[in-house]
Amino acid sequence: MKVYLIRHGQTKGNLEKRYVGRTDEVLCRKVAEDLKKYTLPKVNKIYASPMKRCKETAQILYPNQAIEIVEDFRECDFGEFEYKNYEDLKENVAYQIFIDTMGESGFPQGEDIKNFKARCQNAFYDVIRQCQPEDTVAFVIHGGTIMSIMEKFAVPHKDYYSWQIGNGQGYVAEVAWEESKMMIMKVENICRKEY
Repeated sequence: MKVYLIRHGQTKGNLEKRYVGRTDEVLCRKVAEDLKKYTLPKVNKIYASPMKRCKETAQILYPNQAIEIVEDFRECDFGEFEYKNYEDLKENVAYQIFIDTMGESGFPQGEDIKNFKARCQNAFYDVIRQCQPEDTVAFVIHGGTIMSIMEKFAVPHKDYYSWQIGNGQGYVAEVAWEESKMMIMKVENICRKEY
């Protein structure tokens, strides 16, 4: 099964390098226009996060196709860091601990990072189990969601932060099964200008 894992286009918060999790922003107008220039191979199934930025990106990339919303593909709730950037947080002790621990300390008053990863990974697994081997499937989701999925299922294994990608970018890969274990293999970047 071929899958496309695509990060949504840029929002105002993304441009300002903010932690955009539960904030339900739309795409920047110019970004929406630029995304219309994309040409992606045809897919027969499309899944998206419930957040506006993902639904809008999916509708632009795959016009006139049904999009199935998967609640558990939503981005992490960044708690006290939500919609703040480095300038807002650089004096914050909890943020410095977060940076020093490569995010493992979690987000104060936010979603536990292990729970977030498991939520995204389980949702992806459940969707793939419903698909047929001949399907070609697009997932229009968030950067953190993609990173969580790839960290769990990609072969060879790489850590969470190794899978960072820009807005409007993503991966194309093959999903295979070996002894009941799902693997994402033959991963290639969808290399385009960041949108």
